[in-house]
Amino acid sequence: MEFPKERYCVNEPGNGEVVGTTDIIIVGAGVAGAALAYSLGKDGRRVRVIERDLKPPERIAGEGLMPGGYLKLIELGLEDCVDDIDAQPVLGYVLYRDGKDAKLSFPLEKFRSHVAGRNFHNGRFVQRLRDKAASIHNVTLEQGTVTSLLEENGTVKGVHYKNKSGQVLIAYAPLTIVCDGGFSSLRRSLCYPKVDVPSYFVGLILNNCKHTHPDFGALVLADPSPILFYPISSTEIRCLVDVPSQNVPSVSTGEMAHYLKALVAPQVPPEFYTALVSAIEKRDNIKIMQNRIMAAAPHPTPGALLMGDAFNMRHPITGGGMTVALSDAVLVRDLLRPLRNLHDASAVCRYLESFYTLRKPMASTINTMANLLHKVFSASSDPAMEDMQQACFKYLRLGGGVFGNGLSALISGLYPRPLSLAFHFLALAIYGVGQLLLPFPSPKRLWRGAKLLWVASNILVPLIKSEDVRQMFFPLTVPAYYRTPPL
Repeated sequence: MEFPKERYCVNEPGNGEVVGTTDIIIVGAGVAGAALAYSLGKDGRRVRVIERDLKPPERIAGEGLMPGGYLKLIELGLEDCVDDIDAQPVLGYVLYRDGKDAKLSFPLEKFRSHVAGRNFHNGRFVQRLRDKAASIHNVTLEQGTVTSLLEENGTVKGVHYKNKSGQVLIAYAPLTIVCDGGFSSLRRSLCYPKVDVPSYFVGLILNNCKHTHPDFGALVLADPSPILFYPISSTEIRCLVDVPSQNVPSVSTGEMAHYLKALVAPQVPPEFYTALVSAIEKRDNIKIMQNRIMAAAPHPTPGALLMGDAFNMRHPITGGGMTVALSDAVLVRDLLRPLRNLHDASAVCRYLESFYTLRKPMASTINTMANLLHKVFSASSDPAMEDMQQACFKYLRLGGGVFGNGLSALISGLYPRPLSLAFHFLALAIYGVGQLLLPFPSPKRLWRGAKLLWVASNILVPLIKSEDVRQMFFPLTVPAYYRTPPL
């Protein structure tokens, strides 16, 4: 599709050299930015992507793509980005608790054989996405640091940035899409950020280690927090240890290594123990990252749109972040397709408000599941929380379409339905109460059951409120849902 080429006449002496105009500026070339740049470029848009660092990122997260995310990758025409990076297929997870296990398989029976989750080194995947974006002739990918948005009368007109050599430049576009990651320096004018850090992930790479359940990750319900194991290549397994934010041991003093050896290693399944101890002893093998949570609270601004972790974050325990990012990229691409002219910033902004409601089925389901499961799977001194964790584990062990497969369908992003999420959590709580009342009710057991229901509601209700009840469960009542493309 050909789009009309527009020119700006600017005269801003001393503010930087103007590098030209494009249809869209994308700030950040991570998963969301690079995928969106590729898809918009293929649609004929002239796109300028500005990324702070074009070297392969070294992260201990962003290594898991759920099956629902892989389907979005296919929709974007980027499925080959998981080829030739030693990506490992993932068919589900095995949960371990008190010597017992529960196998949680993704419901893939109705899909073609290549549809599955994928685990990989984050840097390899991101570089493949960047290479694909850069291969489109009308996409410009450059290294630079965006210092501010260029605003005029409340409308974003472009960005100020410094290129690789430190030169101050100005780029103009009728639409600027900001997806510069969880530590975004630009989001304060585009949303109402309220970031929570409930825990940290301590990451290690295990070698010469095999899981007894090939193609499955492992989630250990340990004290005080869960432990994750999943393959990121044919020879490496990633271990992520969740550590509560209140007391994170120091890596430099050796406290973290002692913590991992003394408290964490004894709780992992036997097949991981030796490799985990070896990884702990390996020099410079321990990495730490914050687990950040931020509900989507947009401040619609003409000329700009916020996406990715800059806009919305959930606990990474379920690995759903990239699935949400790719789903959002598909939505934005589809919303922009009918627009030939992006220069009526106010009209485009009103139209793009529909994005915040249309994204809710996938985003709110994965966000709520991730934050909920982290709370339930973390150890607690509250007996009612322990009852809740045990009920969840037993519920998953039941298996079948109504029980385990129903929850795995939500976690995997294959069937993102908020009402289904609410149903399963209610069913889980009722199942837990029923287990507490067996073999026959007593006043003490009735009290425990009431406390379990109270704890369950205290977990779920705030999470749903943060996602916006109306957008999540009653999207058809939101006026923005019906916005049509401006003429």
